[in-house]
Amino acid sequence: MNRLKLYGVYTALVTPFTDYNTVDYASLERLVDSQIESGIDGLVPCGTTGESPTLSHEEHDRVIAQTIKYSKGRVPVIAGTGSNATSEAIRLSQHAQDAGADAVLLVNPYYNKPTQKGLYLHFKAIADSISIPCILYNIKGRTGVNLENETLRALESECDNIIAVKEASGDLEQMKGVIHEKKEDFYVLSGDDNLSIDLIRMGGHGVVSVASNLFPKQMKEMISSALSGNYERADRLNSWFSEFFKVCFVETNPIPIKTAMAEVGLMKEIFRLPLCTLEKEEHRAHLIQVVNRMMDDIREGRI
Repeated sequence: MNRLKLYGVYTALVTPFTDYNTVDYASLERLVDSQIESGIDGLVPCGTTGESPTLSHEEHDRVIAQTIKYSKGRVPVIAGTGSNATSEAIRLSQHAQDAGADAVLLVNPYYNKPTQKGLYLHFKAIADSISIPCILYNIKGRTGVNLENETLRALESECDNIIAVKEASGDLEQMKGVIHEKKEDFYVLSGDDNLSIDLIRMGGHGVVSVASNLFPKQMKEMISSALSGNYERADRLNSWFSEFFKVCFVETNPIPIKTAMAEVGLMKEIFRLPLCTLEKEEHRAHLIQVVNRMMDDIREGRI
């Protein structure tokens, strides 16, 4: 197994749709190229931000395969292949491996709320079914179940290809415990943009980012500054981003980030039901105000 070194910013890619509500592969290709040209460290298609629950199995497979094709080996592609059904997650993960993915991202099983034993058996079965690296994705708020540190340690010990966790529990104490107890070559990535600098200060390695869909260069600079110990610069950028981090979650992700990207012409403002356009006009007005202010700062060299 080629062991990835997971440092930096990995963009949780949105999935663009056409007016006919099909996947907009032309926009996806432009997004991949723009991300890589902006210096991003890796791409994560078919995660939460990619509206993966609304993609058909065929679309899910193709979005991953096309992202790999468009990236042309320039950056790692970490394919979101988690599911609440272990058999489905295995199939998705095996397809991603066959398509050339560098790793897979495996979210906690959602809705069925397994025990810690069930989580252990689920992730181990997937990891045992493939040879590429696995990154576990702990997000209790979306899945209703927390991957406890003891369970994570058991999986890390038993499965050589489980090499990282994307921590989106929102619990800094849990994250601190993960970092304190992990093996030397195990990576901890933040699943929350607003906590990424705190995580790096504790010994973490980077972020799977929503904000970098729109601001890849600035997110890359912020995280690189923190990883190199330049917290003065990292903290300044973190403060600059703070309001954007908030508005990205003023309604359900990825509604705000896709709305912002549509506002600057990167894609159409189209979602798959049950996600829809922003419910409150005051949210839209605030989001656009923040984005325009940030774009002006970039143009005028104020950041």
